[in-house]
Amino acid sequence: MIADSNSNVAWHRVQLKKNREALKVIEIARFRIGRMAGSNTKSEQEAIASLRRKIAESERCIAAHERQTRRPLATDLASLAQVRWSDWNTRGVARH
Repeated sequence: MIADSNSNVAWHRVQLKKNREALKVIEIARFRIGRMAGSNTKSEQEAIASLRRKIAESERCIAAHERQTRRPLATDLASLAQVRWSDWNTRGVARH
């Protein structure tokens, strides 16, 4: 996992993992017990909706942070097309 200097983002990463696991447990239990999708109890539906809302909030926070801090990787086709293949050398010396 990536180490974050921003404690808010680190907290959201932990919450995201925790909430995804909790949602997975609820959904697996629902299928093991054999309940139909429409027969959920109101409290179970509320719990699922709450977890999905929390997951979406954490994902938005993490995505916003990554958009601000991540460097572009420059491995798209346009960037690679500008580099001559003869410049790619194992020793790092360009031959012209």
